[in-house]
Amino acid sequence: MMSRYFTTALLLSLGCEAFAFSSVHSQKASSCALGMAVNEQSDESRRTFFSQVFAAGATFLGSGLSFPSPANAQLSGLNKVNTKLKAFGLPSVSYVADGMTPLLEIYGKSFNRFPLLVTFNHPITWVVTIPSIDSNGEDGTIQAGEYAKGDTATLFVYEAPGHVDDINSQPKELFEKALIKSISQKGDNMYQNFKVTKLEPVTVDGQQYMRADFKYQLLTGAGFEVDRKGVASITSEGKAVEVMWAASTNARYKKTEQQLRDIVASFRCYADGISVETLG
Repeated sequence: MMSRYFTTALLLSLGCEAFAFSSVHSQKASSCALGMAVNEQSDESRRTFFSQVFAAGATFLGSGLSFPSPANAQLSGLNKVNTKLKAFGLPSVSYVADGMTPLLEIYGKSFNRFPLLVTFNHPITWVVTIPSIDSNGEDGTIQAGEYAKGDTATLFVYEAPGHVDDINSQPKELFEKALIKSISQKGDNMYQNFKVTKLEPVTVDGQQYMRADFKYQLLTGAGFEVDRKGVASITSEGKAVEVMWAASTNARYKKTEQQLRDIVASFRCYADGISVETLG
């Protein structure tokens, strides 16, 4: 891969000038002389081209330029996220699994939502989407995924129950409702056979999170049924219950399970002290 970058950089540095061969102007020359002149011109052009390649290569290599490795990208992301967390007086991200990078984003930057500071780790190669804002307010959510394969991690803010104290002591029905709302944002007729298979309460940095395993069938517009499995982390900050859920197809779950668990285990959500005025 480095050789491909190197070749591209060399050609870009040379531009098109190396390929601009001069034409031979000699209306009185014989065809033999013309052929010799063209050959000499071509030889000279090739010598010029390769001398420019050599010079550009030396300049490129001597410039100290390098391409970031996934580990460097991860470290850079971690430093930036922890700097922002420190500015809010919040706990730092202490662990990022191999191949992942941390994300910090604000949900609720507009008048129609209350603000939440959200962090979680996701695979470096996943595409991140964030809410959009227009004159009508904020719409959409924070999500990361490898969408072509059906692997996603999504934030859902369940406002109906309001703030729930001591969420780890709540009945199973609350978590079932929160997860059903999470997976059915595009309509109640998009799933069937939903079931929560496991609940595990945890406390991290003084905050309560309920970890959940679940499964369901996704009903596609084409009439297919897709079996999916997922995991989630559920908490209550501010005026709602927040769900970070991550899922993939049954066929991929054996491969993605640990990755999905790492994502939801890294989920943190904060509302206290987070306001539009403090977002900068």
